[in-house]
Amino acid sequence: MSTEFIMGVQFHHLPKVHYVRFHEPVELQTWVVVDTPKGPELGQVKKQAVPIESFTRQFTVDSVIKKATQDDIRQFDRNEEDAKQAFIQAKDIVKNLHLKMDMFRAEYNLDRSKLYFLFIAEERIDFRELVKELANQFHTRIDLRQIGARDRAKLLGAIGVCGLPLCCTSFLNEFDNISINRAKNQMLSLNIPKLTGHCGKLLCCLKYEDDAYTELKESLPKVGSHYRINQQTYRVSSMNVLTRVIKLQSPEHDIVFMHVDELSKQGQKVHD
Repeated sequence: MSTEFIMGVQFHHLPKVHYVRFHEPVELQTWVVVDTPKGPELGQVKKQAVPIESFTRQFTVDSVIKKATQDDIRQFDRNEEDAKQAFIQAKDIVKNLHLKMDMFRAEYNLDRSKLYFLFIAEERIDFRELVKELANQFHTRIDLRQIGARDRAKLLGAIGVCGLPLCCTSFLNEFDNISINRAKNQMLSLNIPKLTGHCGKLLCCLKYEDDAYTELKESLPKVGSHYRINQQTYRVSSMNVLTRVIKLQSPEHDIVFMHVDELSKQGQKVHD
């Protein structure tokens, strides 16, 4: 019989559910203290515990230390209030030091052994003096972490253009490099505002169907290729990859739409 269980825990600052270990099943909505790389943190059970042997998904190696007590919850609430004040003070210190950085959030871990400051900066920042000032002010270990625009959107959360919560807040663990070539490969209109997410970067979802489009296009004529149909030469100007309908245009600007199967029967490819 299993002596370990996996359950989904949600931390206060992250919408995403993290899977953690514990030696006994815990009821939903129960508050637990989790041992994370940042130290002990308070989280709430959001997904039912299952025996570790029956759990096939990837999960974090964090473990639950214990079920949270009322003292833990009160300590968490105090930490939240103190972190807000620490954030305000840190912004003033940054301003006085004339550092080109934007403080984003302050967080204590549960036992207050660390105080985390998240910040955004366009350039590399020498924050040694800042760390010294913060340590003197708050008398705990200071951890400054620079985040990017995608990380900021992940932490804030929002609703995407699809009407669902942002992918980065719900299931994405890592951010891939998204280039405009993916949009071109999917033959999307290069309207940057429509291809841009809340973070100001290209939409992460551009990668989801990219491989499928690449595979489908292998059986379609290339844009720019020429075909001769009924003694007339046409150039492939565009296509609908999903419906497999090809748009052909003659030098006289006559336009013909044909399914790729029809084109293969009626048209003869002209080698350029």
